[in-house]
Amino acid sequence: MENAEIILKYGCNPHQKPARIYTKDKSIPFKILNGTPGYINFMDAFNSWQLVKELKQVTGLPAAASFKHVSPAGAAVGVPLSDVLKKSYSVEDIELTPVAAAYARARGADRMSSFGDWAAVSDVVDLPTATILSRSVSDGIIAPGYTEEALDLLKKKKKGSYCIIEMDWNYEPEDIERREIYGITFEQKRNDVLANEDMLKNIVTNNKNITEDAKRDLLISMVTLKYTQSNSVCFALDGQVIGVGAGQQSRIHCTRLAASKADIWYLRQHPAVLNLPFKEGVTGPNKDNVIDQYLRDDITEMEMKDWSSVLTEIPNRLTREEKAEWLSNLTGVSLGSDAFFPFRDNIDRAAQSGVKYIVQPGGSVRDDIVIEACNEYDMAMAYSAVRLFHH
Repeated sequence: MENAEIILKYGCNPHQKPARIYTKDKSIPFKILNGTPGYINFMDAFNSWQLVKELKQVTGLPAAASFKHVSPAGAAVGVPLSDVLKKSYSVEDIELTPVAAAYARARGADRMSSFGDWAAVSDVVDLPTATILSRSVSDGIIAPGYTEEALDLLKKKKKGSYCIIEMDWNYEPEDIERREIYGITFEQKRNDVLANEDMLKNIVTNNKNITEDAKRDLLISMVTLKYTQSNSVCFALDGQVIGVGAGQQSRIHCTRLAASKADIWYLRQHPAVLNLPFKEGVTGPNKDNVIDQYLRDDITEMEMKDWSSVLTEIPNRLTREEKAEWLSNLTGVSLGSDAFFPFRDNIDRAAQSGVKYIVQPGGSVRDDIVIEACNEYDMAMAYSAVRLFHH
């Protein structure tokens, strides 16, 4: 345990001084092994740690998350990757352990948003996981431990300033949590509800069949939503998040955003994308930017002018029809929502991105309309009766 107080350089912004984090009971349940984490780093660290710890508790598998601005860009458990995913995630040359697979998946969910992320891992960080991080633009990591070789590699990152936090797995906070806004103290019971399969038993649609893989993915979506700024919607598939819509004021905007990210995640696996002719030595972030532009329908000639500096030749771009054909193969997707769907438009948009399974609290005056929409698409939808707002 470290001292009960850590003085920070500043708060959310450089002009917000002084700043510190501290505990009342004179014990801090983590160690800073390297670097100097800042205010937002710690916010990402503690939110992401809760997420991966709960994913491990719920699934029994190693878990990882990639956080940006106090919401997850991706989260996943340690399910083996296909050769296509390995190439899409740029880890085909790494012998992936379950822990490394979890982080590769978490970062691969939304590679644009994960640029400069905070990583969280539920298990001891090993060398393959550290190798992925060493190649990535990342601000820091929190985990319960590190192998010696992994720690040595991570300490070299960012010219020796990479932030590394070791968290006490056994730490449990008080039941009551407090925060201040505008000098007013808010107090509430901590949200300690743990997602479980009992929340998936109240299936309200005609289709009552939720596969074991889908149950796992629905639980992943629920745990992810619990630590995502609301309103939020999460798409999951194959043991990982594939799209998060966070912090939107309208539920349909959450769904559209998450669905569009899921579409991009799947389009990145198209052979035309996997075989883009990048020049030798092009960095991962530059590749990600070009791929993002390559998949956009609204890109301008001006935006494409720098492609010749990173590609050996300018490829033909996928047509809308080719994208639609490829996306028609995206199926079996699970969707979680942190609150009820007020209109069927969310279901209509979700269906376009392969959603087959849904979990949401229920409770809308239009529940019957939403259920009927799910029936039209032969979706299976469960009511969890648990709202997961996070602010």
